Amino acid sequence: MQKNTEPNKQLFSGFSIPDTEQINRALAVIEKIPDDPHYYRPKGIEVAAILMDFNVDLETILAAILSDPRLAALHIKPDIEEQFGDTVATLVSDVNWLNTMTVYSLEMTDKPNQTETLRRMLLSMTQDVRAVLIKLAYRIKRLKVLPRESYELRRFIAQETLDIYAPIANRMGIHQLKWELEDMAFRYLKPQSYRRIAKSLTDNRVQRENCINNFIVLLQKKLAEESISAEIYGRPKHIYSIWKKMCRKQLGIDELYDLLAVRVIVENLTACYATLGIVHSLWQTIPKEFDDYIANPKENGYQSLHTVIIDPNGNRIEVQIRTQQMHDFAELGVAAHWSYKEGGKHDTAIEKNIASLRKLLEEKGSDEALSENFRSELFNDRVYVLTPAGKLIDLVKGSTPLDFAYAIHTEIGHRCRGAKINGRIVPLTYTLKSGEQVKILTAKDGGPNHNWIDLNLGYLKTSAAISKVKSWFKNQQQTQNIATGKAILDKESQRLGLKNIELEELAKHFHQPDTDKLLEAIGRSDINSRQLAAFFKIPELETPAPSQRKKPEAKSVISVEGIDNVLTSFAHCCSPVQGNDIIGYISHKKGITIHRKDCENILHLGPEKQAQLISVNWGAKKASYAVPIVIHAFNSQNLLNDVTQILAQAKIHISNAALNTHPDCSAQLNLTIQIENTNQLSQVLNKINQLPNIVDIKRKT
Repeated sequence: MQKNTEPNKQLFSGFSIPDTEQINRALAVIEKIPDDPHYYRPKGIEVAAILMDFNVDLETILAAILSDPRLAALHIKPDIEEQFGDTVATLVSDVNWLNTMTVYSLEMTDKPNQTETLRRMLLSMTQDVRAVLIKLAYRIKRLKVLPRESYELRRFIAQETLDIYAPIANRMGIHQLKWELEDMAFRYLKPQSYRRIAKSLTDNRVQRENCINNFIVLLQKKLAEESISAEIYGRPKHIYSIWKKMCRKQLGIDELYDLLAVRVIVENLTACYATLGIVHSLWQTIPKEFDDYIANPKENGYQSLHTVIIDPNGNRIEVQIRTQQMHDFAELGVAAHWSYKEGGKHDTAIEKNIASLRKLLEEKGSDEALSENFRSELFNDRVYVLTPAGKLIDLVKGSTPLDFAYAIHTEIGHRCRGAKINGRIVPLTYTLKSGEQVKILTAKDGGPNHNWIDLNLGYLKTSAAISKVKSWFKNQQQTQNIATGKAILDKESQRLGLKNIELEELAKHFHQPDTDKLLEAIGRSDINSRQLAAFFKIPELETPAPSQRKKPEAKSVISVEGIDNVLTSFAHCCSPVQGNDIIGYISHKKGITIHRKDCENILHLGPEKQAQLISVNWGAKKASYAVPIVIHAFNSQNLLNDVTQILAQAKIHISNAALNTHPDCSAQLNLTIQIENTNQLSQVLNKINQLPNIVDIKRKT
């Protein structure tokens, strides 16, 4: 049976003939959906009808129609991009994602930071902000059919609306949608309170309208006598906002001042105060309810004069007086009107996009340049990712799984050894994308790697995480030095038969603020054996001074199995020299200590310490590794020559090179170089980065 499409076509009158033809083609796609009398969820055409009241453009209408959820059930799905263009296809894709997104949970209601992060994630992940407008219209239709759903689902959707979508509508400056979303959600969450307020407003509606009309007529007459041009109208109050104010002020509905409210829009600042004087001369005022937000703007920039008067019948009326510029600033969302109502942060990026959206809504036309603005992300400096438990984490764009780990907890970062993104293992240098779920793989023990704080290697992006890694190394070095100092004193006290060493007295003698600083100085060799011997008035301690310690020949090189560029030092207890059989002991703070294999300390290591032994050798030739790097430059001239000279000076071999130039003279140079260790790689990347015209250089992962 063929559907009657004429009523649907009548909904979209007012478009040009070419635009109407496109709408009819979109309706023809929808007509292919089989009839289902049991389907009551929002339909695309119903959502498009809502948006007609907002004077939206053709692409928004087409996307609303074609984002109908029922299209997913069609056996042969339409090619929207081919039939309607990439902009409409992108909008439809964004709306479908928003309609199926399941990040929100009721627990977020008590976590304002999480709800704010989710709102920002939704806005940042939509390529075209008009998709959010379509989603808001879908939510209006969803709320209207909620009576058919279970109590649990009604509560979930209503609370999600209040926490996420109504604030987004407010932030976008689309207040009519905001008020409707709030009132409908409130009706499901607090049905008794909703009905009580609604009944009170209905019972007194005629009286309120008469009161407001009498006020407007008299004020308009007096302003005309003073040659002040003004637009005056009653300002409607909405049930949810009334209830919030009743709760905040602990007042009954009859005690609220601003149930009767009037807004006066005048031409300039002088007219604002002149109008205020006339209002105060005509009616009795309530002094404590006067606020001058023009002289003292709110933190978000909001400006207006607020006063409350009492008319001859005892009615209290709130009066707002402002210029058109002040009114636009507040209504368009650019005044960060949402900041003080939601507790969100002022964001110039979103203000710019919202202002563009409002312009597009108010000036329907073919402003292609304006439409292009929506194809960029609103928050292009942030990335929003999820923990396995669904918690949202807000990070700087470019962050890695390691940054994520440190954002969760410092210890998680320290023990991080790998990561999974959406169930797939990725390197720790992977760049996170909004919406991804991140799981951190940790070791039971251990700490960070020195490579993590090398910016050229790309492990960490956030300064907070880098600071935590640096602090760990500093603390570990202090702890190791204290332990070493204590071991030196304990060993000598046993050898010399000293029962007690007065550490406080020793610290005072060496001008140390406390005993920990004393032990740290001894472990660091700042206080040497000669100085300690002089204090105890005993022969020089067994541990030789740094200047007297035996050192291996300068040509001796230690190769550590499987690890490059590791800090090594020779143990004083056995003083290994070239030719001795040696072994390494991994120290948490001082790298790897080289011992003779027959060293007493090594032979008597406890089982738990033996795991820290590692194979080392004398004089092994250093291995080299192929490392791919990519260099971006403003100008290709002399780029390859300059880079190869630096590599030649560093005695680094190039195994592969490819230079790609672009019409704008910029260039990309891909190299594969032979590197012995990460320190060498970092040094050469730094040198190349200092060349003129270099935009970016990094190691490929």
